[in-house]
Amino acid sequence: MKRSLFIVFVLCVGIVLGVAWSAMRSAEAADAKQIVGVWFVTFPGAPFKYHMCAFHSDGTMEQANPDAGDANTSDSDGMGVWVREGNKIRGKFVEVTADRTTRQFASRGEISFTLDVKGDSFTGSATGNFYGLDNKLSYGPVSTAMNGTKVGL
Repeated sequence: MKRSLFIVFVLCVGIVLGVAWSAMRSAEAADAKQIVGVWFVTFPGAPFKYHMCAFHSDGTMEQANPDAGDANTSDSDGMGVWVREGNKIRGKFVEVTADRTTRQFASRGEISFTLDVKGDSFTGSATGNFYGLDNKLSYGPVSTAMNGTKVGL
């Protein structure tokens, strides 16, 4: 009889732990899914720190900032991808820059990032590497924080 009670006790504890673990993982996944939407983002180490980012449910994203934000180069909107890894978001976007004086290609910037989403905000870090037409690194790596606030109604 004692053995039967012990087995029932172990099974109950196992079920409770399983449910708790599942709920914790579901909460982490929900936070990570909350990246989908439009965000006001700051990159304190960028030439112009204020940006807008849109994260789409298909794993693509877009980044934009004012063209006049950098006195030396004009950059295109960034286009990229993101994935959820555990409770983090990892991604990368690419932008092309032009020299403002010559109006010629300046670089291809590849900015990788990792984010921790909590509700309607995120914190993280980004690292940029900039390449010439020869695909050789011309500048970087440059690292900065990356913080966002979701745009809502």
